[in-house]
This record gives sequence, structure tokens and C-alpha cells, in this order.
Amino acid sequence: MPTPPRRRRIVAAALLGVLAAGAGPYLLYGQSGPADDGLAAFATADFGGVTRATLETNALPYKVVATALLLRAERMRGVTLTRDDLPAVFGEFGFIAPARIANWPASHPAPPRDRPLGMISREVSGPTPLVRVDAANLGCATCHSALLYDAAGHVTTTGWVGTPNTSLNLEAYTQAVYLALGSAIRDRGAFRDRIAALFPEMGRTERFTLRFLLLPQVAKRIGALQAGGIGPVPFSNGGAGRTNGVAALKKMLGVPPGRVTGHADVGFTSIPELSGVGFRSSFLYDGIYSLAGQPAQDAEYDSARVTEGHLDSLAHVIAFFTVSTMGAQPDVGEAAIPAMQPVLRWLGRHYQSPPFPGAVDTALARRGATVFGSRCASCHGTYGDGSPRPLLTFPNALIEQAAMGTDPARWQMVDSALLGAIDASAYARHMRASRTGGYVAPILSGLWATAPYLHNGSVPTLWALLSPSERPARFLVGGHALDYRRMGIAGVAWSDGVTRYPAGYAPFAGPELFDTALPGMSNRGHERPSAGLSDAEKWAVIEYLKTM
Repeated sequence: MPTPPRRRRIVAAALLGVLAAGAGPYLLYGQSGPADDGLAAFATADFGGVTRATLETNALPYKVVATALLLRAERMRGVTLTRDDLPAVFGEFGFIAPARIANWPASHPAPPRDRPLGMISREVSGPTPLVRVDAANLGCATCHSALLYDAAGHVTTTGWVGTPNTSLNLEAYTQAVYLALGSAIRDRGAFRDRIAALFPEMGRTERFTLRFLLLPQVAKRIGALQAGGIGPVPFSNGGAGRTNGVAALKKMLGVPPGRVTGHADVGFTSIPELSGVGFRSSFLYDGIYSLAGQPAQDAEYDSARVTEGHLDSLAHVIAFFTVSTMGAQPDVGEAAIPAMQPVLRWLGRHYQSPPFPGAVDTALARRGATVFGSRCASCHGTYGDGSPRPLLTFPNALIEQAAMGTDPARWQMVDSALLGAIDASAYARHMRASRTGGYVAPILSGLWATAPYLHNGSVPTLWALLSPSERPARFLVGGHALDYRRMGIAGVAWSDGVTRYPAGYAPFAGPELFDTALPGMSNRGHERPSAGLSDAEKWAVIEYLKTM
């Protein structure tokens, strides 16, 4: 059967641009209502990110990629694997498929477990009836859902939607997909047969697409990338628990990569917890995005300002940078605003971070609250009573580089070329973008589950954050256990200066070495807030922060 004209083909290989990257009454899970719909949409909606267009940027033909990764795992382990092994294959990169989701509403069916949570799939067809692809892209819940920990600091099989996945390694995943496809495509016939064996439910149309369109295009694209020596994307996605969203945005808008202190774009940021989103007047760590006509920073918010209208307006901002990380153009983000509004209402008025699972010394925490109030609240906000503590006020304080001293690479990436491209796009109708020269102090809800700390994830524990001289220069992150005393990644310092996992610990995802000497990964900064604190005061603050 002849192959359709080239202009009608789905270009399946550009796929390898994989990713760049409250207050009020709490939701009573199990009851049906609009908040349930917002949570479910956050975890399962594609917001226009799974289309023929995104198959040319970030979306992937799921069955092709899953089979290639499985074949790669077989070569590495020296065993034959089955479809039942795919969750573990994806789990190497930190993707999760929890046995249950603790904050999932009973009114909605739980997401299927045959693919990672947050991997949004749908059948993409056209432009002719002979073309049909099982496409998948990474949605909100990929980064913002994680497995919970037990009272001993060990990971469980229960997930929580909204908390950051600090083991997700999009860079390792991107490189593995690229290498796995490059190896598998060398014997196209055997690769096709293995895909069919793993997924016998494929129909004739999908098999036709696989044989005559997808695999030839994958082979062609992989060959071009290999010949050019450029790899799957022209920038690093970061590492375990980190993303590089501005580099991905530049790629989508056609802005050439910048140069930061002699290095390529390295503005890595740690995946954040999403509590208190309605208290924000600007977004992302450096506050690059804000609503047009409203103060971007230094605008204190309390619960009275977290109205439905305010949350709906925030959807105009968040839809853009969410959809852009899925490889869609700004006009797609604009069209996704109505679908994003229920998500913002859920996040802003009903979402709560997972409660700390360990024991808390309440007397010590009360002493810590006093220290926090005098040293930290002016930047990080005030919190009420409860478990976890609800956010009461948030100052949206922008801390300039000279004052805080943290690694500047992230805000430096926002250059004039990027701002010009944003202003010339559909973005400008809904928000403004600016180069802020610093970082907005984060909301601290759910802090116990978000290690490592600082905006780039360069400090493994809260104790090290409050004790700058004890910050390790190199440490392991990814698939880690938690140390509830130092509050962060459980680790032991070796004689070579590397903090590694305790002896006998088996990580649940592939760990990587975080080296603070690398560009964009410095662990300096945030020294002044803890200057002069006694050790007793530091332990008290940490105990208080467990209750957030």
C-alpha cells in the first residue's frame, strides 16, 4: 500500500523535544462537587496538549516509546520483561503509578494505573482515516503528584495530587527515550513485532500507521539528530525534581538560547508544592508572570482576596506556562483558559498539602512558631492553626539578588529576546512578563515533602539551609528516604565529601548526584535569615515547619 504524501504524515519524532518543562474550606474528599472536577481535570485533562501539532514537539507515540524503553531495560538487566514491568521501567525516572491516591475524590474514577500518573493519553487521528496514533504527553500531575512517606520517612504506594515529585528526572527520561529509540529502530521489523506483541489490542489502522508512518519518521529523525550530534533537545531539562521551563519556553517561541555567565541556559528550578496558589500575585520562582494592571510583587494577600474571580483571572496566566511546557503554542494556551479555571478554583480554595506523617514535639513547635514569626513570616507569610496549618497572609515579597544571594541563573534567563517574543504572542492579551532580578519567597505549606530546598533544589535538608556552613557540596537526590530530624533527604556524609543514602537503602527511583559546583546549581544564598540563630532555635523552627 503506498505511503501518503509527506505533507500528510505525522512527524512522530520531533517528539523527542520531551519537555522543557489555600485558604477557605477544605475539600471533603468523597463528596461530589465542582472541586472534585477541578482535581480530576488537573490530573487527567490534556488542555490541548495532545494533538497532531504537539506530536511534532513534545507528545509521544506511547506504545513506541514504552516498547523502546522496555527493550533498553532488558539490555541493562539481562532479563526478558513484559507489559506488567512497564510501571517499573518508567519508575526508574521517578514516574509514579500509585496503588491509591489519598486525596482523590470518590465521585470520579481513579486514573488508570497502566500508565504513569499525569501521562495524558488520547488517540490522535488524521489528516486521513488511515492515520491513528496512541499519543501521550506529560500533564500537570506528572510533576505535581508524588508518593507519600510513612512515619519512618520511607516511601509508600499511596500518592497525593498537588505535591511535588522530587524524584522525577525529565532529563534522564529524555535522554533514555532518545537512546532507546536509536537502538530499537536499527531493526525496524523486530521493533514493530515487539510493539505488536506488547500491545495486541492495536487495530489495523494503528498498525498501518506504525509500519508506514511512525517508524519511518522516527528512524529519519533519530538519524538526523545523531548526524548533527545535538541530542534530543538543545538544553538540559534539569534532573531529579528539577525542570528548565524557561529554556522550553524559548524553544517553543523560537528564541535562541541565551548565555548565562558563559554557560548555556541553566535556570533549573525545583518542582514546587501548589498550596496557597490563590495568594500569589505573580508566578514561578522569579515572579516572571503576573496579571496585567495589577501589582506583581509586594502585594499582601489574605483569604478575603482569594475569590473565585481572582482565581479565574489566575487561570489566564497559568494556562500559558502550563500548555507551553506541553509543546503547544500560546494560542492553544489561550483556548485552554476556560478548562483551567476549575483547576484554579480547586487549587485556590480546596487543595491542602499532605499532613506530616511523623511525630511532632508540640512544645518545641510552639517555640519555633515564635522564632518563625520574628525571622521568617515577613517573607514567607503567616499560618493559622490546624494540621496542616492554613496560610493566612502572604506578602508576595520579591527578594532581589543582592539581598538573598541565591543562584541567579534562573532569573537571568529571562532576557529581552524572550520578553519580546512573549509580548508579541497571545500571552500579552492576558498577562505581563518581566525580568525581576530576584526570587519571590515561597509559600511553605507542605515543606516537609519538598526536599531538596532553595529554588534550584541545591540544599538537601532544612538543617543545612539554616546552617550554611554544613551544606554539602555534592549529594544524592531521587528515590530518597526522608530524615525527619534534619527535615529533608536522608543521607550520610562520606569521606569524599559526597552525602549518600544510608547503607542498605534501596532507592525507589534512579538517584543522581547533585553537584553544586555546576552552573545554575549553586547552594549559596539565604544566609541572613538564619544568622545568629542558636542550634536550639533552629531545631525549634524545623519542628514548627513540620506542621505546615
